[in-house]
Amino acid sequence: MDLTGIHHLTAVSANIRENYRFYTAVMGMRLVKRSVNQDDVRAYHLFYSDAVGSPGNDLTFFDWNVPREQRGTHSITRTALRVHGEGALRWWETHLRDHGVQTGTISERDARLVLDFEDPEGQRLTLIDDGGAGDETHPWERSSVPAEYQIRGLGPITISVPNLRPTDIVLTKALNMRPVRQYAHPETPEHTVYVYEMGQGGPDKELHVAVQPGLPFAQGGAGGVHHVAFRVPDEEQYHAWTERLANMGIRTSGEVDRYYFRSLYFREPGGILFELATDGPGFAVDEDPATLGESVVLPPFLEPRRAEILANLKPID
Repeated sequence: MDLTGIHHLTAVSANIRENYRFYTAVMGMRLVKRSVNQDDVRAYHLFYSDAVGSPGNDLTFFDWNVPREQRGTHSITRTALRVHGEGALRWWETHLRDHGVQTGTISERDARLVLDFEDPEGQRLTLIDDGGAGDETHPWERSSVPAEYQIRGLGPITISVPNLRPTDIVLTKALNMRPVRQYAHPETPEHTVYVYEMGQGGPDKELHVAVQPGLPFAQGGAGGVHHVAFRVPDEEQYHAWTERLANMGIRTSGEVDRYYFRSLYFREPGGILFELATDGPGFAVDEDPATLGESVVLPPFLEPRRAEILANLKPID
């Protein structure tokens, strides 16, 4: 029983209108679900993805009026977005700079070409040449980015912990991830990044763990990441994961039906929030695929509160 890769990553924005503009107009991603945080209905929950909202492509944001993140360890520190080829990275380098986004230089990291940058709120992102790896792609025909340069999905995701061993035990013994290699951290080369692999391997199936003792504890906020989710292919395996973690004494949220997928949450020993999420049923369960994300949709249990919920949301476009 293996996880099959990165499912989605959820971050925090304190300026959701600018967030929407950046990820659709600049990054060329499709808003595939315009909903609310099911645990805090005062806040939007926006999902940016490819044309069809494929699992492994979703970069999502909670809309919270909070201060900026204070960076440190015990946190998710960088999100990679996959593109194909050095030519795509060079196109993105020019495109981002033309839109006033400061970028690093195209360089090699862990034997792959990368380009680091940040969104307007300081969300740390990396474009990475995936060499064509990953699932079938679904370019969005209305994207501001040409199809051959569009983001192909998420991964790898980098987390920071001060001590590897407790996290390693959960990754390898509980989640069946495989340690495969290591490299020096690009910003603090005295620290090592350990690469863990899921499923068949590849950048969309990797979690990178930076071991950074001595750093302060991160304080969550805008520009930070709330949690990372890993892919579970079906509900049968989802229930099996629930049973497995319980039998290992790992405290979880219990099974949660998010309507678009089923979720199971828990914190690894460093305090970072992990989620296991099913691939289905998907975002088209309550919307026409042609008009995904164009209006606010609510899961059935929130639908009776629609008027109240919409009254507290501000327009984003």
